[in-house]
Amino acid sequence: MRITALAGGIGGARFLRGLRAAVSPSDEITVIGNTGDDIHLYGLKVCPDLDTVMYTLGDGIHEEQGWGRRDETWSIKEEMKAYGVGPEWFGLGDRDFATHLVRTQMIDAGYPLSAVTEALCIRWKPGVRLLPMSDDRVETHVRITDADGPRVVHFQEYWVRLHAAVDAEAIIPVGADAARPAPGVLEAIGGADLVLLPPSNPVVSIGSILAVPGIREAVAGASAPVVGLSPIVGGAPVRGMADKVLAAIGVETSAAAVAEHYGSRASGGLLDGWLVDTSDAAAVAAVEAAGIACRAVPLLMTDLDATAEMARAALELAAEVAK
Repeated sequence: MRITALAGGIGGARFLRGLRAAVSPSDEITVIGNTGDDIHLYGLKVCPDLDTVMYTLGDGIHEEQGWGRRDETWSIKEEMKAYGVGPEWFGLGDRDFATHLVRTQMIDAGYPLSAVTEALCIRWKPGVRLLPMSDDRVETHVRITDADGPRVVHFQEYWVRLHAAVDAEAIIPVGADAARPAPGVLEAIGGADLVLLPPSNPVVSIGSILAVPGIREAVAGASAPVVGLSPIVGGAPVRGMADKVLAAIGVETSAAAVAEHYGSRASGGLLDGWLVDTSDAAAVAAVEAAGIACRAVPLLMTDLDATAEMARAALELAAEVAK
């Protein structure tokens, strides 16, 4: 089986670990990673979501945080602070710095991000093919109004520095309209036996990937079933502040509303199937009324076994809708 998943950071990475455990070793998993979170810091190109997938599947992630390296030290950050060089609000550990140094050196030497990502994965051996959504620069920005007045900030500043404490008025994928899918992305979607939308942020993770021209159309036109898993459980995000960015695009924070946001493929949307948590079982009827097959199963990734069961449920639903 050839499986293609569109994934953001922590939630997507943890789901992929369960998916990898649920499928046969002969199955092929291709991950199209969000690069809208990318940011340039200290002269380095930082790709948080790509690295989170790579570290998680390569057994190098800081499990409690869900991001960054295990057994990290912070000498470089402390020295930068001593020199008065920021930003202090974004944490790059010493081990993590090495990844960004290698990436930036390769990009400066002329290699595209897709080739750089492939090279980095030689070390980490994630067990999947990891592709950035685009080799072109795309950055998600957020329009806010705070004490400094109306302004636009990088998504990382909104999420990490401001902790989404102010309302997001608009989500802007800067550069997406002129970007092209990275090599292999459209082929991975078109050649898949199953396309998955893991429980990643539907606006700034999956939404940023879909904003690259050609990717949404490829998913909507895929010959394979498209199945998603709700990142909303019991009316709230499992992790992070997805409710803030959902509100910015006028979508209610509920499992049913997110499914309807993606839309049914029968009506020009993206989904054939949708999984909601058992706590949201009452949403099944509304989702199915929108033309999307829906099942309620446990969706909390408490451990690898629970996550693998989520992945198996997605595979079973895909088999049902493919008949």
